[in-house]
Amino acid sequence: MDEVCVIGGSRYFGRRLIERLRDAGAKVTVINRGSTPPPPGVEHLVADRDDEAALRAALGDRRFDVVIDQICYTPVQAAVAKRVFAGRTGRYVLTSTIEVYQSLHADAPLAESAVDPADVAVDLELPWSDPQFAEGRYAEGKRQAEAVLLVDPAFPTVAVRTAHVLGGGAEDFTGRLAHYVERIRAGEPIAVHAEARPSSFVEYEEIADFLLWTAAADFTGPVNACSDGEFGVAQLADRIGRAIGGTNGGELRLRTAPEPSPFSFGHYYGMDNSLARELGYRFSHTSDWLPQIVAEAVAEAVATTGTR
Repeated sequence: MDEVCVIGGSRYFGRRLIERLRDAGAKVTVINRGSTPPPPGVEHLVADRDDEAALRAALGDRRFDVVIDQICYTPVQAAVAKRVFAGRTGRYVLTSTIEVYQSLHADAPLAESAVDPADVAVDLELPWSDPQFAEGRYAEGKRQAEAVLLVDPAFPTVAVRTAHVLGGGAEDFTGRLAHYVERIRAGEPIAVHAEARPSSFVEYEEIADFLLWTAAADFTGPVNACSDGEFGVAQLADRIGRAIGGTNGGELRLRTAPEPSPFSFGHYYGMDNSLARELGYRFSHTSDWLPQIVAEAVAEAVATTGTR
């Protein structure tokens, strides 16, 4: 794995992935629109991935052992990538999401077979270029993107279905964990479903490690990426409350609401990571990293405001 291209990924765990690839000795090329510079020591190409001609022009005659696509959200983007990188790469890693299982209601962790890309209908004529339309159909966009790349593939392809990512402190631009810390510190209620259910999570350093491992592997198809040990919004709030000062946040600060907070789910939302384990990767348990992640988030909030 000498030549690697990363599309997007200059923030959060994507940045960690680029640094790991670089430090492992790979020649890394990062493609983005130029708004966020990549880490030092990598080649930077500025292009809009939605502009096929511009993407081809930026790439020139470059070829890669692996392409890792961090920002493919729609089947149209996947179709462009499939055409542009055909003949340019020996392997394609799509960073997908647990959200592909969003519409499924299960009582046990979902295996990859629960969403078969071959069964997903692809509609390239929908207005995927409209940001509001695409954002409102994030899960469907990812399902269709997987289908475009994995069914009749132009190159060996993997879709890493990433669990909800936690950690990173100020690097976490999503603000989801900070939302809980801020509200619990202020004594404000957390909006949840009437019967909030558990989901799967993964630590941000570990998902970077898994993507690095996947890039160097040779399996194809979808694979779930999550830590062992699910938990729900009540457990997360309780953990934060205790870290702040012994308050049981899970019992004292939850309220049912029609628009729940980011990690509250109305149905069970867990993934089965046994395929990754069979392939040779063993994920950590959430108990190995959640206390530290929460402690760091609370410490950062205290440092920012100057009060506990």
